[in-house]
Amino acid sequence: MITEEYLYAIALRECSLIGDINFQKLIKSFGSAEEAWKKAKKDYSKTDGLGRKTVADIGNIDYLKFAEKEIQFCEKNNIRIKLRHLQGLPSLLNECDDAPAILYQKGNFDDSLQKLSIVGTRNMTSYGKQFIEDFFEASQSCKYISVSGLALGVDKEVHEQSLQYKIPTIAVLAHGFHTLYPSKNKKLSERILQEGGSLITEFNSSRKPDRENFIQRNRIIAGISPSTIVVETGFGGGSISTASFANDYNREIFALPGKITDPHSQGCNHLIFQNKAAAISTIKDLMDSLGFNLSKEKTGELFPYSETEVQLTDTQASVYQTIKAHPQVSLDDLAEKISVPSYKILPTILELELLGKVKSFSGRQFVAI
Repeated sequence: MITEEYLYAIALRECSLIGDINFQKLIKSFGSAEEAWKKAKKDYSKTDGLGRKTVADIGNIDYLKFAEKEIQFCEKNNIRIKLRHLQGLPSLLNECDDAPAILYQKGNFDDSLQKLSIVGTRNMTSYGKQFIEDFFEASQSCKYISVSGLALGVDKEVHEQSLQYKIPTIAVLAHGFHTLYPSKNKKLSERILQEGGSLITEFNSSRKPDRENFIQRNRIIAGISPSTIVVETGFGGGSISTASFANDYNREIFALPGKITDPHSQGCNHLIFQNKAAAISTIKDLMDSLGFNLSKEKTGELFPYSETEVQLTDTQASVYQTIKAHPQVSLDDLAEKISVPSYKILPTILELELLGKVKSFSGRQFVAI
């Protein structure tokens, strides 16, 4: 049943400087989204780290009107609304400090089943395709749920192989349920639901598939599973951000190594070289490490970084200097200090992490290196 708490939660999360972490702070201070909506603007000092500017949007009637329409949209389209503070999120995702405050879901899945995230490039080669086919054939008798992002290339192959072998699959979207991107995968998304899978997203129906949403979406793919496999990716590919999030969450990452001359394998090779992922040697060894052969073993150490001297862009320099001046600043606080929405800062922070200039901690806190 959708209660008024859902209405206030959606409205509260729509406020420009209330990201997922600040949302949770407000819940802890006021006990509910409804109470935070009604009292936070006046009593913001009750919440550590929140200033007058942060809570300025709270109480805006337009956000309540939007929330009403969003709930109507969800009811009309069989979309369930999951609130983190009402224990609505998948269990492993809920452990992440920066987990989404709200998750929209179509379809169902058994949260007690082990989940395995598999990601990679949109420009998949025959090498990557063969690995995915071999893995799903070998693991078809195992009880698990595959997770990917419904993009072209590796993601699509993961979902299709899951359906072929009757393995439940979850597609994590980078936009609201008012659309489906890429449109080429619309039929695939329908099949996922028809065959017992699920589509989930943290984005409401006003959010389009903007570039920054894909990076933000990747933290859900990384956080929902104990392990992530990176099949093929180039330098700076979106899958690198997924691996980065997974490392931050202390999850296992496996990467498929390839030729050093192959641009589609350079990202995987670099993850392995930096000890940010364990190299996949054989399907059997991978399944052992995942616990699929009843003999789970620890594979892969978490990462040291390698420092690189580079010339920062103006945007990168602004974010870097602010983080340097405020060690362990949170994403929401950083957004407030430079007056830029958090979802626009996130891609820049990930670029700085890849350059070895910034290190992230749980709870989306950052320090300059």
